[in-house]
Amino acid sequence: MTKTRFYGSHFKRFHSLVAVVFLAGACGGDAANANKDAISAANNQIVGQAFQNHQTVRSCGDAMPGYVRCHAVKNVATNAAGQIQPAAAAPGGLNPVDLISAYALPTTGGTGLTIAIVDAMNAPNAEADLATYRSQFGLPACTTANGCFRKVNQSGAASPLPANDAGWAEEISLDIDMASAICPSCKILLVEATSPTTANLGAAVNTAVALGATVVSNSYGGGESSTDPSTTASFYNHPGVLITASSGDGGFGVEYPAAATSVLAVGGTHLVRSATTRGWTETVWGSAANTNGGAGSGCSTVEAKPSWQHDTGCARRTVADASAVADPATGVSVFDSASGGWLVFGGTSVASPVVASIFALTGHGAATPQYPYANTTQFNDVTSGTNGSCGGSYLCTAVVGYDGPTGIGTPIGSAMAGGVTPPPTNDFSISASPTAVSIVAGASGSATITTATIAGSAQTVTLTHSATPTGVTATISPASVTSGGSASVSIATTTAAVAGSFTLTITGTATSGAHSTSIAVTVTGAGGACTTTTQLLGNPGFESGATIWASTPAVIDASTSGSAPRTGTVKAWLDGYGTTHTDTLSQSVTIPAGACTAVFTFWLKITTAETTTTTAFDKLTVAAGTTALATFSNLNKGTTYVQKSFDLSAFRGTTVSLKFTGVEDSSLQTSFFIDDTAVTVTQ
Repeated sequence: MTKTRFYGSHFKRFHSLVAVVFLAGACGGDAANANKDAISAANNQIVGQAFQNHQTVRSCGDAMPGYVRCHAVKNVATNAAGQIQPAAAAPGGLNPVDLISAYALPTTGGTGLTIAIVDAMNAPNAEADLATYRSQFGLPACTTANGCFRKVNQSGAASPLPANDAGWAEEISLDIDMASAICPSCKILLVEATSPTTANLGAAVNTAVALGATVVSNSYGGGESSTDPSTTASFYNHPGVLITASSGDGGFGVEYPAAATSVLAVGGTHLVRSATTRGWTETVWGSAANTNGGAGSGCSTVEAKPSWQHDTGCARRTVADASAVADPATGVSVFDSASGGWLVFGGTSVASPVVASIFALTGHGAATPQYPYANTTQFNDVTSGTNGSCGGSYLCTAVVGYDGPTGIGTPIGSAMAGGVTPPPTNDFSISASPTAVSIVAGASGSATITTATIAGSAQTVTLTHSATPTGVTATISPASVTSGGSASVSIATTTAAVAGSFTLTITGTATSGAHSTSIAVTVTGAGGACTTTTQLLGNPGFESGATIWASTPAVIDASTSGSAPRTGTVKAWLDGYGTTHTDTLSQSVTIPAGACTAVFTFWLKITTAETTTTTAFDKLTVAAGTTALATFSNLNKGTTYVQKSFDLSAFRGTTVSLKFTGVEDSSLQTSFFIDDTAVTVTQ
C-alpha cells in the first residue's frame, strides 16, 4: 500500500454555536429582570442550533515542561476564507438565566462568601469587563469600591501585578463571569500568579485560602509528575475550603492538579435544551476520535486511590468527580474588551468555576471531593457520550452511575440547597513536613506529622500509614495524639529495597472523621544496585519489518518517502494521506517488578501541509494501556527527529501495551514518523 499525500481545502471542524441575541442592556430593578427574561426567552429557541463557519481556538498555547496551560476554548466565527472574525457586539451563547435553569439554582444564597479565581498573568481590564458582563445581565455591581471584587498577586498584594497576557486574560474574564452568573451575591477574589508554573499557581491557591476564600476554582492543568503528591500537600490540601480544578480539554487523559485527591476534579458536558422534564439534556463533551477536544478523564499514574472512590477499572485516582457545561459548541457568553467584545467560550475552564460557584451558592464551601459520591441524588447522571478511545470502558465513556468524563454528574442546585450539612462541631487537620524524602537503600529518613484543631474542641487522633514496598518499613510514634500535637514517622530501608518512588499516606482518624496527608518517598540504589540496563522492546528500530509490532497496513515503511528513517532503512509512518484516516502501532512489554527504573523512549518527526499555528487538526496519541502519555499534532511539526521520553515505573510488575494512534482529518496531510524506540529498565 502506497501513501498518497493530498492537499485539499480547509474544511475544518466548524462547530455549532448559539445565535447572537441583540438586546439593549439594562441594569437594576424591574428593567434588569425584563432584560434577563427576554434574553432567556430568545435563547430557549436557539440553543443547540448549528451555524456554519465557526471553529474552536484555545486561548492558551501548549505548555512548556514545568508549566500548565489554561483550559479556555473560544468558539469563533470565520468568514468564507476561514479567517477569524472580530468578537460580537452583543452576547451569544448561554447566559446566567440559562445556567440557573439548566442547574436548577436557587435565586438567593452566597451573601458574604468569597469565590476565589486563581489564574496566571494579568488581565488589566478585569474589573471593567466584569462590570459590563454584570450590567448586561442585570446582576448587581461587583467592584473594588463596594468590596465585592478584589485583585491581588500571588503574594496577596495589590501590586506589582504580573505581566499582561491576552490568552490568560480571556481565561480570567471567563472565570469571573461564570462566578457572577452562578452566585451574583458572592464576592470575587482574583489571585494572579506571576507565571503559569504549578509552583506559582499553587502559591496563589495558598494566598486565596489565607485571604478567606470560601471556594477556589482553578481552570488550568498540565501533565502528571511523580512529585505531584508532595505538590498537593504543599498547595492544594486545604481542609474546610473546596478546591476545584478543570479536568482538561484534550479528551481521554489525566491532568494535574485535577488528579490531586484533595481537589474536586471537574469534567465537561455538551448542554442543550430539550423536551425533557428537566428541560435540558447533557452528554459527554468529546468524541470517540477525539478530534475536536473533550473533557479530560482517566486513571492517574501517580495519585493513590482515595477511600471514597470505588470504581474497579482504575487502581489509582480516577478523574473526574463532577462536571458541568464545557463544549464550546454549547458555550457561554463572556465579555473581554481586549478581544473586542462578546465571545462564546467552552472548555472545562467553564465547568470548574460553575461547579465551584454552585457549591458556594448552596452553602457547601467546606465540602470535600467526596461530596458527590455521598450525595448522588443531588447530581444529574450523564449517561451518554464519549471523550476518546479506552476500549469502551467507563473511563472515557458515559454510563449509568459514575464515569470518568462526567464523574457522578452535574449539580442540581435545588437539591444541594435542600441538603446543606452544617459545619462539623469538631474537626482537625493533618500535615507532613517535609512532604518529600529521599533515602539511599540501607539508610533511613523521617518526617514530622502535625495535627491541629480547626473546629470545636481537641480530640484524640489515631495515626496510621499506607503499605510500603518490599524492603521499606514505616513507624509512627506516638501512634495517637491529641489534635494540636505532633508525631514522628520514621522510614527505614534495607539494602535490598528496590530503587524508585512511592507515596506514603498518613491518615488521622478521630470521632469527627478522617483526614490524610502524604509524603513522596524516593529510594535510590546503594553500592552496585541498579547498574544493569536492559532494553525490552522487540524490533525497536523496525529493521525486521512488520514483525512483533501490531499495526495497520503500510505503517512499517522501508522507504525514504515522506522522510528518511532516523537510522537504518526502516521507520514507522502513521497517517500522511490527507484524508480521514486512522493508523495504529502497538507492542506489549512486561516491566519487571524489581526494576529500579523503566523508561519508554522513541524518536518522532512530524511534517504537515497544515498552515495553522493554533488548531490541532491531526493528532498522534501515545498511550500505555489505558493511560494517555502524550498527544502530538500538526502544531508540533519540525524538520528533524526529536526524542520523547516517558516514565513507566508505575507499570512495574505488569504487562502493558504501548500504543501509537494517529488520527488524520479530511484534508491536508500530517505525517507522524517514528524510529528507534526503546523501553529501558535498570535492575
